Amino acid sequence: MALETAQAPTVVERMLLENASALADLAKLVRRRRPSYLVTCARGSSDHAASYFKYLSEIELGIPCCSVGASVVSIYSARLLLRDTLLLTISQSGRSPDILSFQAEARRAGVPTVAITNDPTSPLAQGADICLPLHAGPELSVAATKTFIASASLGAAIISELAENARLSEAIRRLPADLAKAQEHRWTEVEDVIADAASLYVLGRGPSLPMAQEAALKFKETSGLHAEAFSAAEVMHGPMELVGERFPILVFAPKDAALSTTVANLGRLKRAGAAVLRPVFKETSHPALDPISLIQSFYGSAERISIVLGRDPDKPRMLKKVTETT
Repeated sequence: MALETAQAPTVVERMLLENASALADLAKLVRRRRPSYLVTCARGSSDHAASYFKYLSEIELGIPCCSVGASVVSIYSARLLLRDTLLLTISQSGRSPDILSFQAEARRAGVPTVAITNDPTSPLAQGADICLPLHAGPELSVAATKTFIASASLGAAIISELAENARLSEAIRRLPADLAKAQEHRWTEVEDVIADAASLYVLGRGPSLPMAQEAALKFKETSGLHAEAFSAAEVMHGPMELVGERFPILVFAPKDAALSTTVANLGRLKRAGAAVLRPVFKETSHPALDPISLIQSFYGSAERISIVLGRDPDKPRMLKKVTETT
């Protein structure tokens, strides 16, 4: 896990270079089709990357984006009214039967399909109209790290290409260097507090919420910790009732439009007794990319917390690398 996390900046640099032509082709396709909305289909960490893409699509492009459960096709045999849209699938292996079923349904409906996968020879890649490979190389750790960072970065690159946003495009060009610096950040306070925790919340808002969801998943996978992710706004409703003295709350709070309301809510959580952990991170050249920098730093902490707790982050008890759901 540590080795593959450290490879992420180089992976992102290679992935952006290798996909430059395909990204341009995708932009031409979207401009020609002019979809009214976008659809994503993914599971686990890949679905968190898809959720990050959703926020950027809606914020930067003004195009609504929704994640549709693969089981509505693979299990419930739904025939979806997929018109005036485009499907983006994300799967590290490109072999999950339920994701493949959804892609086939989209193609039946005449919808353009775009696949993000780490295996360009996989059925998902071969069945897509456009494939955007991650070029991450083998990922052996059960806990996905470099493939998740590459997937999120590729999603941001798609948005940048469609938006023709010069500032975002320049920030993406500099992202590999920013990620290299991000992994140097060691969140010592976070590690000390969470290593003693039985349960915790991870908060984010907007594009950082999917990163909070990814962090909560990694705590479960690598450390067996009960961690739940919430919006920094939604946590003030029902979840607030569980907050007590020294209850750990890890916060992903980039300096974007949601920062002021997030900070205000953190004040309420502190007054309720919570141990609010808001680590310092490497800011990128665009706030939309800061969540990727945050997760790059987080992965190092997650790996170290797992080891402190006496676990092997590369060998979870109940998990394997590829889970083929139907």
